[in-house]
Amino acid sequence: MNQNQTGLSDSIGANVRIDAVTKTYETREGPGVHALDRIDLDLASGSFVACVGPSGCGKSTLLSLMAGLFPPSEGEIRVDGSVVRKAHPKVGVVFQTDLLLYWRTVLDNIMLPLEIKRQDREQGRKRALDLLVQVGLEGFESKYPSELSGGMRQRVAICRALIQEPGLLLMDEPFGALDALTREKMITDLEKMWLRLGNTVLFITHGIDEAVFLADRVLVMSPRPGRVDLDLTVDMPRPRNWGAAHEDPVFNGYVRQIRRIFEAEGVL
Repeated sequence: MNQNQTGLSDSIGANVRIDAVTKTYETREGPGVHALDRIDLDLASGSFVACVGPSGCGKSTLLSLMAGLFPPSEGEIRVDGSVVRKAHPKVGVVFQTDLLLYWRTVLDNIMLPLEIKRQDREQGRKRALDLLVQVGLEGFESKYPSELSGGMRQRVAICRALIQEPGLLLMDEPFGALDALTREKMITDLEKMWLRLGNTVLFITHGIDEAVFLADRVLVMSPRPGRVDLDLTVDMPRPRNWGAAHEDPVFNGYVRQIRRIFEAEGVL
C-alpha cells in the first residue's frame, strides 16, 4: 500500500449501498418503534455525505446499522460489495462523546484499535504520532484524557478512528458538545483531513450550516419513521472557508432550502 508524506496510506473511500433498509425496534408492550422506512442510498467512493433531521428521525440508527452494531429489520447494507452483518473492518466510527479510556495515555487510546486487531505496534505508533501532528496535538501523546479540553479529547477520538485507515468514516454529531469556536476549528480541520485521505464519510449533525459547509451531499431526513425528504448536491469549490461561506449567497441558498423543508414540517 502506498504511503503519502504523512505516513498514512493513500486510502480510497469505500462504496456504500443501502438497499430498502427499514428498522423497527421491538417494545415490551404495543407496536414497535418504526425508526427508518425503506432507505435507498448509494454513497460514492470518497464522497462526504452529511445527514440532518429532527431528533428521533433515525439518523443515528442509520449510522449504527452501517457500523454493524445491530441489523436492519429489512433490507441490507453493503460496503465495497460486502454485506454488513457485524462490525466491518473498513468502517471507523466517531461518536458525540469521545469515549476515551481515562487510564490510558493519548497515544495508547489512539492505538487501541490496532492492539485489538494485533497489528504491528511500531508502525502503528508512527501513524498515531503523525495523526497527532495533523490535529494540532503534537507533544500531547503522553497526556491522559483528564488533562485535555473537550475539543482536544474529540481530536484524539478522531485520530483513534483514522488510525484504522477506514474506507468509510461514520461520525455521529462529533462536534455537538463543543463550544462555537472549537467547533469551527474542528470543522475546518476535518475538511482538511478528509481532502487529504479521500475516504468516504457519513456525517450526522443537527447543524444545517455545518452540513452544507462540509458535505458534497446533504440528506434531509423526515420525522420518524425516517425517510430521505431531500438529497441535495452541494456544488461549492474546496477547500472552503467558514467565514467566507456564510457570506456566500450560494451557501446561504442551500441553507435556506433545507430550512424551508423543516419549516414546512413544523420542525423549525
